Amino acid sequence: MGFVANVLAAIMLAIVAVVGWLSQLVGLPGNWVIVVAAAVYAWLLPSDGRLALGWDTVMVLVVLGVIGEIIESVAGALGVSKAGGSRRSAMLALFGSIIGGVVGLFIGVPIPVVGSLAAAVLFAGLGALVGALVGESSAGRDLGSSLAVGRAAFVGRVLGTAGKLIVGSVMVVVTIVALFV
Repeated sequence: MGFVANVLAAIMLAIVAVVGWLSQLVGLPGNWVIVVAAAVYAWLLPSDGRLALGWDTVMVLVVLGVIGEIIESVAGALGVSKAGGSRRSAMLALFGSIIGGVVGLFIGVPIPVVGSLAAAVLFAGLGALVGALVGESSAGRDLGSSLAVGRAAFVGRVLGTAGKLIVGSVMVVVTIVALFV
């Protein structure tokens, strides 16, 4: 593969890493998109010279991806469980957050570019709130208790997403630095 093709492949990997990072806003496994793209790049392109990406970098990305998942899972689960929510509520909160994130991405708020991203996080939190509220209400809990679990799911989802996005940002930087520095 020639130098121009290597440059194009490196640019494509950087773009896929950024798109993967952004996809987390709607509940998709964007950090794993980064890991898989980096692994494919490391496997297909030469491991020496400029624009090389070694397996050591891929392993760092895997570790960071696991850390991001742990942060997101712990934050979401703690939110629902601290408020006394059921497993059903936790599952419906997760389902609601994915739907809310997708809706928020398309609805957006009236701020160019950032508005859709902010709305995706906000709507994902609202989706978690509604999912947990429905889960608790369907289990026979009163509205006040159900709403408390819903609020906790909202906070857990937003904090979990923020933590995972921070880890994803580090993954994007690691990928780009490994390629171009």
